[in-house]
Amino acid sequence: MAEAADFQGTRPSPALRRLRHLGALLAGVPLLAGLLQLPAAAPADAAGQDAPRAASGAGPVSVSVDSLTPSVPTEGDTVTVSGTVTNKGKQTVTDAHVGLRVGPLLNTRSGIDNAARNSDDVQSVVNPEINDKYSEEFPKLTPGVSRPFSISVPVDELNLGEDGVYQLAVSLAGQTSAQPWEQTLGVQRTFLPWQPEEAGTQTKTTFLWPLISTAHMTAETGSDEQQTPVFRDDELAEEIAPGGRLDRMVALGRDLDVTWVIDPDLLASVDAMTESYEVRGEGGDNTAGSHQKIADRWLAEVQQAVADKEVVALPFGDPDLASLAHTGTAVTGSLSHLKEATDVAVDTVESILHVKPTTDFAWPVNGAVDPSIIKVATSAGADKVIARSDTFEETGGLSYTPSAPRPIGGGTTAVVADALLSTAFQGDMTKASTSTQAVQRFLAQSLTLGLQTGKQRSVVVAPQRTPSASQAQTMAEALTALQDGTWSEPQDLAAAAKAKPDPAATTKVPPASAYPSSLRKHELPRSAFEQVARTQAKLDKFTVVLSDQSRVVTPFGRALNRGMSVSWRGRETDAAIYRSGVESYLDTLIDQVKLIDKSETKLSGRSATIPVTVQNNLVQGVEHLVLRLTSTNPTRLEIGGDSYEEQPITVSGGHSQSVKFTTSANANGRATVVAQLYTQDGQKYGDPVTFDVKVTEITATVMLVIGGGVLLLVLAGFRMYTQRKRAAAREAEEQNDEAVEDVDGPQNPEAPAARLTEESEAGARADAPEQPSDPAPDTAPENTDPSGTGERVDR
Repeated sequence: MAEAADFQGTRPSPALRRLRHLGALLAGVPLLAGLLQLPAAAPADAAGQDAPRAASGAGPVSVSVDSLTPSVPTEGDTVTVSGTVTNKGKQTVTDAHVGLRVGPLLNTRSGIDNAARNSDDVQSVVNPEINDKYSEEFPKLTPGVSRPFSISVPVDELNLGEDGVYQLAVSLAGQTSAQPWEQTLGVQRTFLPWQPEEAGTQTKTTFLWPLISTAHMTAETGSDEQQTPVFRDDELAEEIAPGGRLDRMVALGRDLDVTWVIDPDLLASVDAMTESYEVRGEGGDNTAGSHQKIADRWLAEVQQAVADKEVVALPFGDPDLASLAHTGTAVTGSLSHLKEATDVAVDTVESILHVKPTTDFAWPVNGAVDPSIIKVATSAGADKVIARSDTFEETGGLSYTPSAPRPIGGGTTAVVADALLSTAFQGDMTKASTSTQAVQRFLAQSLTLGLQTGKQRSVVVAPQRTPSASQAQTMAEALTALQDGTWSEPQDLAAAAKAKPDPAATTKVPPASAYPSSLRKHELPRSAFEQVARTQAKLDKFTVVLSDQSRVVTPFGRALNRGMSVSWRGRETDAAIYRSGVESYLDTLIDQVKLIDKSETKLSGRSATIPVTVQNNLVQGVEHLVLRLTSTNPTRLEIGGDSYEEQPITVSGGHSQSVKFTTSANANGRATVVAQLYTQDGQKYGDPVTFDVKVTEITATVMLVIGGGVLLLVLAGFRMYTQRKRAAAREAEEQNDEAVEDVDGPQNPEAPAARLTEESEAGARADAPEQPSDPAPDTAPENTDPSGTGERVDR
């Protein structure tokens, strides 16, 4: 009965070990009677086995390995394994203990992957536990309860042999009331790399360390001289704050031998935060940013971290090369944005970090390539494309992993990153057990790769673009252990690209049909590139009229780069909102230069002037504009002697200008007039203004009436003249009579009074106001000069 309770994969409990001695004395008839009385369902078929039998599946007890130190042991080290065991079953586990088992040597990389996928399978537990003293006992584990454990064992006790990767299994054995015999109830396997001596030929390993974020800045800037930038959110401040994702990336990467891969947009955005900036609120109102000190500190730490390190600059905004290749090239002008984003990258990184980066490398999403992606990736000047071995697969049946560089023709090199190493840190790394497993798996893959052949090889590790803080921590732990190991040495990406290619490695770029559908479905649609092209066309038309184009070209150009970013994958709605916001804001600026609406104008003469006002609400002046006034009925109303007239326009910022056009009326009635702004190359600018002109021409009948009136006035004047002449003659005659009377005595004493009365009446007529003439026309013809450019807008 004692032996019948021992099952494969476990060691006997202390009680069972005592029963063995008793069983040896009572092995006769009582044993036979016991066998005869066993029910059919009892585990009698286990009699004679020396180890407990493993249960099937994962087992009711979960075992996690939260720490394994050192990750790469050498001679004389003590390996410490710590973790927790959790009873996830419905029955209490009794007489339990945690022990260590060293599994067989794993000679292949696929074998390591297979072991990782079945790391908790209790059915395949076969190796015995090592010495009893290297275990930890738990008399009782109730359901739902977790208990920690920590076991330390000298390396010598592990009986490790030749160099390679060994399985290290941590198992829990115990019994339940339903199965009252010892059995393996839970297990967790991990990997123990073992190469105590320096390798004769070490693998040269390049590890990319990405500093990339999502798009945070908008195209909007303030009207002040500094052009205060506006951010779409405040999430970047959280990423660069102490403990944030990007803060951890910089702090961890500082002491590692890595190649920094940086999106210049991230540096430009943080640099903008060091001065005044605003953050867009939920209601559309902007609030002042307050994280200048955090931005200053982070940039200073980046400068220190990358000093004397290799820095690879991606095109500004990290454009989605695959989306450009598959849908963007069908839209005219899309590739020009990639070229512009590449050109601005060097200046951005160099001005902020004070190091000269390289822009020779293109990095498609997940390293997935096809011929069209290679063509687009190299169109902006890059001659090296970072691919990945799970899409750039080997077709020659090699038994080892070849070096990264592959000449693919046209002077282009595909730098193929190792897929197993590059994807080792994906997933949730917040759990210590998951992180520890990722570190050990990465090291195991690296060592096995190094042992495949004695040839010198260059291996590249290209992890996910935006690792989380926990993923970055796990990457740093793995890389630190690798650099302290004996089989690998660090290498820059440029050196890896120049390494001697393996002649047996494939150099054929995968066809378009091999591109992963899981990646294709998240690409930017064609409509995204059409919107970018439409916005660019509006921007081009707008900038030609500005006196200071840089205030608009730079923020909008960078925003268009961000609109094509890889970071929008999986966020289609956010991407559409961002691109629409850029176009909408540009439309708002364009509309700040416009014609003022006019109501109906009346002309009451054969010729007159019509004023049209241009308003500029921008902070800068506009020039190189032409205002055209067109008559839709030139037979009735001519403008400038023809159907239209044009005049150049220059308006200072925040001002308006009225332009006057000379018109000639040929007939009575209404004439519709259209005012339209044009750029100097003949492109329409803004909306037209249409208004009616009512012509009231002077006719012949009216002229006769006016002429008759003038004749009557002339006759009246002549009559007054003759009357005054006669009066003067009479007055002279009377004066002569007075002279006679002065001698003979007064003959008419009232004569002086009469003369005084006539003189008073004449003076009164002279002082009387003139009668008004015909009303003046609505628009005066005498002034045809344009007004000045300094008229302030009344707003």
